[in-house]
Parts: sequence; C-alpha cells; structure tokens
Amino acid sequence: METHGSVTTPRCRRIVLFPLPFQGHINPMLQLANILHTHGFKITIIHTEYNSPNPSNYPHFTFKSINEGFSEIADQIPTITDATYYLRYLNKTCVDPFRDYLAGLLADPAGEETVACVITDAGFYFAQAVADDLKLPRIVLRTSSLGCVLAFDALPFHSYINLTKEGLSNTPISDYEASVPEYPLLKFKDVVKIITAHPQGMGDFITNTLKQMKTSSGIIWNTFKELEESALETISQDFPIPSFPIGPFHKYFPASSSSLIEQDRTILSWLDKQSPKSVVYVSFGSVAHITKSEFHEVAHGLDNIGLPFLWVVRPRMVDGSEWLESLPEKFLERIGDRGRIVKWSPQQEVLAHPATGCFWTHSGWNSILESICEGVPMICSPCFGDQPINARYVSDVWKIGVLLEDGFERVGIETGIKQVMMDKEGEEMRERISCLKEKVNLSLDEGGSSCESLNNLVDYISSF
Repeated sequence: METHGSVTTPRCRRIVLFPLPFQGHINPMLQLANILHTHGFKITIIHTEYNSPNPSNYPHFTFKSINEGFSEIADQIPTITDATYYLRYLNKTCVDPFRDYLAGLLADPAGEETVACVITDAGFYFAQAVADDLKLPRIVLRTSSLGCVLAFDALPFHSYINLTKEGLSNTPISDYEASVPEYPLLKFKDVVKIITAHPQGMGDFITNTLKQMKTSSGIIWNTFKELEESALETISQDFPIPSFPIGPFHKYFPASSSSLIEQDRTILSWLDKQSPKSVVYVSFGSVAHITKSEFHEVAHGLDNIGLPFLWVVRPRMVDGSEWLESLPEKFLERIGDRGRIVKWSPQQEVLAHPATGCFWTHSGWNSILESICEGVPMICSPCFGDQPINARYVSDVWKIGVLLEDGFERVGIETGIKQVMMDKEGEEMRERISCLKEKVNLSLDEGGSSCESLNNLVDYISSF
C-alpha cells in the first residue's frame, strides 16, 4: 500500500464518514477513509442501504447501514430530469437515522475510542445542524473541483427559472452562446446543462450546500494546489475555514475496489495488442444517460474516424434500451476487432495503459483527475451538474482537451477526435497534461503541497 510523506501518528481516535450513495461520491470518500486510516485513525462508514459499499472489501473499517427509504423511489425519478431530487430527498430522510446513530455512538460508555469528528459529503448539508446539536466537529468532503465551487457560488441560480432548453427556443443563438457575466468562463448553454430542467431545485440545493460548507469546521478537496492555485486563493477568502487540498486521492493507493458495477478486465489483454497511444477510450460515467439519437451519433463518429476504440456502455445508459440494441445496423460487423464495447471497465488501469491515446469523458471530476494523473488528453461531453464547468477548465483554462460544443453530433465528434489524436494541437495538449502529471507526483512526495496539506489535516483532526 503506497503512502506519500510522513505525519505524526495521532492518538487512537475514531472518525465517522458519510458518503452520498453514488459511485462518484462513494469512491473518493472510501479513498479518503483509507488515507486517514493509514495515519492512525479508526474508521466508521455510515452508508445508506441504497448503493451500499461492500464491507468485505474494507475489513479494517466499521460499517453502519441506515435505512433512508430511498431504494423504493430510486428508479421512479429520471435522474437527468431533476438530478437534485435525489439529493434533496436524502437530505430529509437521512436526518433521524444519522442523528440517532451518532448520538448512540457518542453516548456509548463501552466505546474504546473518542470520536474526533464526522466527515460528510458536502451534499449532505443537513449534517451540519446534527453535528452542531451533538457538539461534534463536521468537516466536509467536496468531491468536485475548487473551480466548480467558485462557479456555483457566483451563479445566480434563482434568476435562471426560465433558462432551459425550452425557454431558450425563441432566444437568438448569439445569446445562448454568450458568456455568463457572473462567471465568464461559462456560456449560457453550459448553465442550461448545470441546472438541468429544474433551476429552482438546483438553486436550493447549491445554496444550502454552500451555506453549510461555510459553517463547517473545514473542507477537504480532492485536488492539488498546482492545478487550481488561483481558485484556492479565492476559496480561502470566500470560505473562512481551513481548506485541505490533499488529492488526487486515488494516487495514495492501488485501483479502488469500491466499484458498484462489475468491471470487465478482459479488455486489458485487447489493449495489449494495440499500438501505443492509438485507442480512443470512451466512458460517460456511472450516472449519465443519453438518448438513442445521441447514441447513434457516438457510434457513427467512432465508426467513421477509423481508430481503435474502447467504449463503455452501461446497461440502460441509453434511454429506452437495455444495452446495445440501439446500435446502428451492422455496426458490430463493420468495426470487427477494431473496437470493443463493455458494460464497465477498470478505468484507472485503462488510462494508465500505453495504448490509450485519449479519453472521451462526461467530465466528472474523478475521471478528469484520473486522466490528468496518467497524462491522457481528453474529449469532453458534459451532461449535467459540475461537468460543464469541469469541461470548460479542461478546454479553455488548462488546455488539455477539447469540448464538443455541439454535443453528440458525428461531425463534431470526428473533428474533436482528430484534433486530439492526429493534429499538432493534440500534441501540445499531451505535453501540457504530461507536465501536470509530473506536478501531481511532486505534490504527493515528501514536502509536496498535497503531502503537507495532509499533514495539516491529520494534525487538525487530532486537535479536536
């Protein structure tokens, strides 16, 4: 098990961690738990029954399941229609079981360790009031980038009630493409994706999350200083609490064993047969859905470009389809062994493989960090939430990838792949992301920024 740097081992104390029950939130929380465990803390993971992690993968942790009543309604609400419905629902139904368990743990006279603090996903904004009532410090884990939080803090979500695809149908396209005054990196069309179809719900969720972040005892970030230095300076001014950018979390340990979907490892032997940097790796994450029309455009783009590709298609990722039945006619016959389609992949290993040339991603923060850590330039097709913000940073700030401005459209797809895989601009992206890869490694070494931030975090928790 790999560790970076050294810290003073704290007294035997327990930390209680509570992740949101989604793959992109469970993974970093469990990675953080492992990091803290290696520095002497006992770990308890509170988790919902919905998407519960496998305790057998973490025998060194204590797991406590709470019944949030979510499993009964999870399949009834289309995620993309209102992504915040789930989050607001959980912030209501988790209150009592979370409080009851924590109160019992604190009152247990037979407890061998004192509870130092609780670390919850920032999206569990209700937890601040519970922690305050129990006089227990709450540190939040923010699983997105620093830039995302700055954008969310700046955007007037409640002013965008009519800013939807339908509401913009009679709006000149020049306005749709215009920069947002409050955060010029973004365009209005990016905001449409961020708020999905329910700006009021998104506005309420973001407002509550940011408010409770600012009143917490500190924020842990899965990022590193050198990637977002100017954003970190602004965060330090706007959020007057300690910030600890200790990421990327996954670099502290081998590939995560917390995947909620079974990985297809046979693709690694297929990758071994491909030329270096020749494969287009396509994965839109564990939550995003696309339409049958968009699915067709992706397939035609991959077919027309002529490069080998590895495409992750989750079951029911395509609206109205179980798996691959919506592929264009004879698509699989045409591509033969040039392409592979799987239900899920060991992503960190795929990105680290020498055959992987670029990563076509939904622009989730975990995926972007993993791509940076392996020096793989990106093609971005953001769907919702923080993804449009992340994609703008990849294309316009760090310049380590391209954003498909027209969404899933085959001509744009082909152009984007060529740009990254074949053009001189793509070579320059590869050079820039290789530099960031080196900065990641330096940040985790003794004396590096993430190593020092982790030292500070351990000392801070030990002081409670």
